[in-house]
Amino acid sequence: MSDDPGWGEQPPPGHGQPPPGYGQPPPYGHPPPGYGQPPPYAQPPPYGQPPPYGQPPPGYGQAPPPYGQPPAYGQYGYGPYGYGQPPAPAPGGVPLRPLGVGDILSGAFTLIRRNPVATLGLAAIVQTIYAIASAFISWQELTAAHRLGTTLVPGSAPRHALHAFGRFFAAYVPYALLDLALVFVFQAILTGMLTGALGRGLLGHKITIAEAWRIARVPAVIGVSLLVPLILLAIWVPIAAIVIGLAVAKVAAGAVAIGIIGFIGAFVVTVWISVRLSLAVPSVVLEGARPVEALRRSWQLVQGSWWRVFGISLLAGIIVAFIGFILELPFGILGSLAGGRGGFTTLFNQGAAGAAVAGPTVLTVVVGAIGSIIAATCTRPISAGVTVLLYTDMRIRKEGLDLALNQAAQAKGLTGDEFMSLWRPGRPGPPAGGQQP
Repeated sequence: MSDDPGWGEQPPPGHGQPPPGYGQPPPYGHPPPGYGQPPPYAQPPPYGQPPPYGQPPPGYGQAPPPYGQPPAYGQYGYGPYGYGQPPAPAPGGVPLRPLGVGDILSGAFTLIRRNPVATLGLAAIVQTIYAIASAFISWQELTAAHRLGTTLVPGSAPRHALHAFGRFFAAYVPYALLDLALVFVFQAILTGMLTGALGRGLLGHKITIAEAWRIARVPAVIGVSLLVPLILLAIWVPIAAIVIGLAVAKVAAGAVAIGIIGFIGAFVVTVWISVRLSLAVPSVVLEGARPVEALRRSWQLVQGSWWRVFGISLLAGIIVAFIGFILELPFGILGSLAGGRGGFTTLFNQGAAGAAVAGPTVLTVVVGAIGSIIAATCTRPISAGVTVLLYTDMRIRKEGLDLALNQAAQAKGLTGDEFMSLWRPGRPGPPAGGQQP
């Protein structure tokens, strides 16, 4: 039986009519029900369920964060269902966002793997050239040491021993200084080229070895590499002068006390300053800064993050040292077996006394050079990669570099010169052409 009225029957009272008060405004001072409440589509759906069809996701239409403030990566309310933010852009395999310790360590290996020619290949070439020159120097040093060992025999007169040591230092010191100069120059060249290659690789650009040489700014890198040791030397020279002066004045207790306290204090200050200046080379190569400006720039970037930079650098240094030790260990054992000074073969054939006067062999020097080439080829790019990523992380955290890079990528694409051309605090922004003046 239907409740609807039949044909020709009158409908019951109130059927099909609006409820009382329909269409009338609410009384004055009483807003309608639901007034001021957000629409239901602004509420997030239950966990694990997508929002109803046709409704925008939570946070839709919200204003972006203020300029210069990095977005809160991974916060709830972003994405197709409101769960997590899409990953940050990674044109070079490393996400352009604030980096954690794992991101920096793994990112160094990622940058090397993406461009092995301009990293491992470059390190192999530079280290091979250095190893050839260093092998000749090592041979001369080992020969001088062997000559000293054969001259100084048990029971030698003091005058004879003094003459032998004089000849040794006259032959050894020039080669040691030459080796130190070669290490300094070659490491500066390699560091500058690796920094340029890895910095460009972080922005998604693979460069050749020739391009790495062009952007390395080797003279400026050498200048920075000279200034840092001179600054650190200025800490130790006064302490050494005071200790020597007290020793000459026969104030032994004062010399010992000043020596111990001064050594501890100078060591702490040396470590502190070294960390504050550790980002100077990336500033020289990637920003085009002059040596003094680069030191000031590194000082500013590390300010407030000293422990973070120190901890990551120390951890990376331990890893690099361990890798280098493992790689060089077989070659050291092989060099000993080849019959070099102090080698196992000499010990068994001539005894301990014969080992002391056994001369160096060419095979020992060659094997040692090969081991150093392989170890440095694998470890130097890792150290440079960690430094570049630390520099990038500091600029992201302090200057919002990731936002500027994302804007540049969306506008015209990354050219590889963004570290130099993008705006940063304390430096005027780029002109209309997009490049720094």
